[in-house]
Amino acid sequence: MSLRTDGRRWGSVAKFFHWIVALGILGNGIWGLLMTGMSPSMSKINIYALHKSIGLTILALFALRLAWRLFDGAPPDEPMPRWQRIVAHATHALLYGFILAMPLSGWLFNSLHGYPLQWFKWFNLPALAARNDDLSHVAGEVHEWLFYVLLLVLVGHVGGALKHHFFDQDNVLRRMLPFARLGKATSGESP
Repeated sequence: MSLRTDGRRWGSVAKFFHWIVALGILGNGIWGLLMTGMSPSMSKINIYALHKSIGLTILALFALRLAWRLFDGAPPDEPMPRWQRIVAHATHALLYGFILAMPLSGWLFNSLHGYPLQWFKWFNLPALAARNDDLSHVAGEVHEWLFYVLLLVLVGHVGGALKHHFFDQDNVLRRMLPFARLGKATSGESP
C-alpha cells in the first residue's frame, strides 16, 4: 500500500487522516451530547476538558489533512454522471467547512465563557474573544447545531459512498477503505 495517492486510489496517509478525523468527530460529538446532561462535579469538568482537547486534536489533524491533500492531490473521479460529481464535490466542501467550524465554534464558546483552554493539560491556547455571557449562550447553540448539520451532511456522504459500492459497483468506496482491493477499472462518463 503506497503512502501517496496514485491514479486509482487514495494513499495510506490520506486514508489515515480520513478515518481518524471521521472517527474523532463522531466519537467526540456523541461524547459531547452525553456530557451535557451530567450534574456539576469535578468529573464533569475533567470530561469537558477531555472533550475540548480531543476537539483541538481533530482541528490539528484536519489541518494536517488539508496540507497533505494540497501536497498529495486526489485520484481522478470515478466515472459518473455530471450531476453526481457536482453533488459529491459540494458535499466534500460542506464536510470540510463543518469539520473546520465545529472545533472553532467550540473554542469560541469556551472563550466567551471565560474558561481557560488547555490541550491535555500540557499548554493553554489563547482565547478567541473576550468573555461575554450573552454571546456564549449563542455560541454554545451554534456549536451544537453545527454537529447536527454535520451529521446530516455525513449521512449524505456515507449514503453516496454506499450507493456507489452496492448499486454502481464502482471503486468510489473501495479506494478509500484500508486494505480493499479495487474492482475492474471503468472508463468513460455516464450522461
